[in-house]
Amino acid sequence: MINFSAPDLTQHPPRSLRVRLGGYAHLPRLLDKARAVLAGKGSDYHYNCPLDKLFFAFTGIDSEAMLAEIKTGKTDLEMLAWVGERAKRLPHEVIAWSAWVEQVGPGGKDGHEWIASVLGERNSDRDDIRSFADLLDHDDYLSYGGKA
Repeated sequence: MINFSAPDLTQHPPRSLRVRLGGYAHLPRLLDKARAVLAGKGSDYHYNCPLDKLFFAFTGIDSEAMLAEIKTGKTDLEMLAWVGERAKRLPHEVIAWSAWVEQVGPGGKDGHEWIASVLGERNSDRDDIRSFADLLDHDDYLSYGGKA
């Protein structure tokens, strides 16, 4: 069974970017990565990566302040309350941002070529990977034993 209060990302991936907490897409994944990194079990996952930075920009939360709060051992719901006190975002803004972040992709030609190169490195011939969420879900699956 996976322990989300102390995830071991050497054994399993973080939750999908698509999993929501309080309406926020990516927040559960961000919490998993932070907790694992703090425990020295982050594997190749990084806290404050470019997608994490999208969350911090949207909420106005400082990444180091959030990491310090996660260090205190707060649960997902306690962290959601902490985020809610600081983000000051209306529910419809959170819904719209979460829908957007689930669909955001690389944009232009260079970004699409980068995704294609990542898929090529993984020997995957998938042609339906369009967003970063798609790519992360596919990479997580392949990284832990799934077949291309």
